Amino acid sequence: MIAAAVVHFASGSANAPTLSLNDPRFVLFGVLALALAYYIVLGVRRIADRAPQIAIDRDGILLGFGRNKRIAWQDVQWVRLRRLALRPQLQIGIAPQAFVAADLRLSLLNLDDSLRPIRGMPTAVLVRDNGLDTRAAAMLDAVRRFRPNLVQT
Repeated sequence: MIAAAVVHFASGSANAPTLSLNDPRFVLFGVLALALAYYIVLGVRRIADRAPQIAIDRDGILLGFGRNKRIAWQDVQWVRLRRLALRPQLQIGIAPQAFVAADLRLSLLNLDDSLRPIRGMPTAVLVRDNGLDTRAAAMLDAVRRFRPNLVQT
């Protein structure tokens, strides 16, 4: 995209923004270039990171996504599968003291994070399976294997 923009403006220099912070087009293209570079770096880092982003085993639920926090089974209050549009998403309710201790650094504004807060539920997290190697339904099945009493419908 950056190369296409450079070629476009190089071929028709009358439309090209001036290289000055006074030109709003130059500022806009600069900000868009920084955002594109950020997502390129983020994508490369995610491709290079081969560690599992979520692991469900006999010890609890390990939430990766750059946080690498384990939630023990005694701190998990409930788990359920919800659909947002067509995508199933795993919701996990965590005991308040464990949620605070885990310090998951959840943000409503981070659009590229698969670990999200749930509005109206201050100690619950949502795991989107976008880009993960395991679907949300398979994660719920894993929870059923270890702690079937936690699964809500």
